[in-house]
Amino acid sequence: MAEDLSAVARFLYESGTLKHARRTGWWMAGVRDPESVAEHSWRTSLIASVIAKLEGADPARAAFLAVWHDSQETRTGDVNHLGKKYADGADPLAVTADQTAGMPQTLADTVRELVAEYEANESREAVCARDADKLECMLQGIEYQAQGYRGTQRWIDNSRKRLVTESGQRLADELLTQDPLDWLNTAMRRPN
Repeated sequence: MAEDLSAVARFLYESGTLKHARRTGWWMAGVRDPESVAEHSWRTSLIASVIAKLEGADPARAAFLAVWHDSQETRTGDVNHLGKKYADGADPLAVTADQTAGMPQTLADTVRELVAEYEANESREAVCARDADKLECMLQGIEYQAQGYRGTQRWIDNSRKRLVTESGQRLADELLTQDPLDWLNTAMRRPN
């Protein structure tokens, strides 16, 4: 007999709310329409796979961890650094347990284990995923700064100094030397 997937279906709808949930810290930097949590999570996953490959870790696992790293924000919202100073943070493991209640056990266990691994920050893949989260924030800050938002320097600096992997640090240094549109200029100069 097939397993009941109604809880999975509900979570898929729930996860879609992250496409509309804004990363609230950017408002303090003056960004009027900041990226969504889903946009942040997508690029974080991509960066996690890159850092993991460069670090000799499993890129698929690191990306998988990064995909789920902010999934609890469907229930908690994006609480920025300043907000965490005043509000008791929700336990990501407890939120995930609630989100996965009623799902087929193998799926619920997998998601709960991923979130626990990310939060523990002990595996090489979790370290790479966490560095990817910081690097993505730094990268977004650089992009916002190029759009005229001068208040993002604090995010750039704080994210850069919190990187722990050699690859993450080297990528950050390289990103700081480039303009966000250097990729386009390079692509336009190359012959077909």
